[in-house]
Amino acid sequence: MSRAVTRCGALVATVLLLLTSWSVAAPTRALALDPFTGYLMAHFTGESATGQQIHLAHSPDGLTWTDLANGGPVLRSTVGTRGVRDPALVRSPAGDRYWLLATDLCIGCGQNWQDAQYNGSRNLVVWESTDLVTWSAPWLLNVAGAIPDGRNAWAPEAIWNPASNDYHLYWATNATVNGVLKHRVYAARTTNFRSITTPQLYIDRAGAQDIIDTQIVELPAGVGSHRYVRASRDGQITIEGSNSLLGTWTHLGNLSGIGLTGAQVEGPMWTKINTRNEWVLYLDQYASGRGYLPVLTTNPSSPAGYRTAGAGSYHLGGTKKRHGAILNLTGAEQERVLARWRSTAPNRIQSYNHQDRYVRHVDFDVRIDANVSPLADSQFRLVPGLANGSGHVSFQSVNYPGHYLRHYGFDLRLEAHDGTATFAADATFRPVAGLASASWTSFQSYNYPDRYLRHDNYLLRLDPIGDAQGRSDATFRLTS
Repeated sequence: MSRAVTRCGALVATVLLLLTSWSVAAPTRALALDPFTGYLMAHFTGESATGQQIHLAHSPDGLTWTDLANGGPVLRSTVGTRGVRDPALVRSPAGDRYWLLATDLCIGCGQNWQDAQYNGSRNLVVWESTDLVTWSAPWLLNVAGAIPDGRNAWAPEAIWNPASNDYHLYWATNATVNGVLKHRVYAARTTNFRSITTPQLYIDRAGAQDIIDTQIVELPAGVGSHRYVRASRDGQITIEGSNSLLGTWTHLGNLSGIGLTGAQVEGPMWTKINTRNEWVLYLDQYASGRGYLPVLTTNPSSPAGYRTAGAGSYHLGGTKKRHGAILNLTGAEQERVLARWRSTAPNRIQSYNHQDRYVRHVDFDVRIDANVSPLADSQFRLVPGLANGSGHVSFQSVNYPGHYLRHYGFDLRLEAHDGTATFAADATFRPVAGLASASWTSFQSYNYPDRYLRHDNYLLRLDPIGDAQGRSDATFRLTS
């Protein structure tokens, strides 16, 4: 559990739409359907309203990552605390259905760590999809309500269990057992992630030692000494093995030998390299705030063989990657995901009547200035309109992913998308032929169509336009 715009028609046509996810379920079964060709990571980025949502990244090799959807959230929780962390995705054995699970938690959004640990949500947040790009509305799944003195539900994971022909769902709950209040891992069975069997204690550690994060990987025959290996944060990063999900687990060791303990890292996240016999165990460097670090091995069941990836051998993209999961993508899955979520190139918005000035944000207010520094303050990505993706656009900040230009009291601001319909409408505009020059562009408000983006004394506003001055002020050009 992690703590701590040139003609507008051509431009709009290049903008890509929204929505998707990934897996920790058994890759060997999905492999029979279509070979794996890439990787999709789902994660959160940190303690903010936009950071505690579902973010995605893509990799061609499992070590070099590019943020999708321009680094902004792709799925937002509208239920429970309205924040999500620690995402996990399950792919069905047939590869025709996916579920995205996450912790229902939003630190700093009306909840602090004390609340979250001792009186937090007992629910998980769940989405469902049949294609990885179109997702259901989220729902809450109560997993800890039936646990005596269960006080929260954190860091969910799930894996298909062929022995019981259903999904083995597991998570951490802070509860009292034999007079000791601490986090332990509980488990239940489910077929649909809408109902579960009675939760049972799954992993406990001796004394007061808690355990919060654990993730299981299934190994192919001939690799290691066990069919299943799990990595857990329990003071160390402990490695255990078993031949049955519900059988006896054998302690194999930990990663303290390479200097990684639970005091430095958490949120273990497995992936198998598609092209060779090698696995990556990503660990979230929560203590230093640096996000994920890859650790490599050719045998997950042998702790002595783990090694940290060399400097320069991996790249985590532009956003911080924190506790999540990786799905090995088939060719068809990768094609769908990239078509929907590939990031768009940044643009600057140039003023028509002050051509040395560009739209920029400063302290989250929006104006036009010359000589903008840093340059990224004047860079935006045009994405499909948040309220209407057809013929409309929204402007997403380059250096504040998840933040968009929106009007509030007809003043323009840069604000984080809060997931509401009001915000989406306020941040949506229709590119039209420039009011002062048809070869330039003007931007008409979606929810106030009699008003346009314009600058007034260099400040960006949303106003009705009725004279030549207003037409010039409301005309812009997108430049690369």
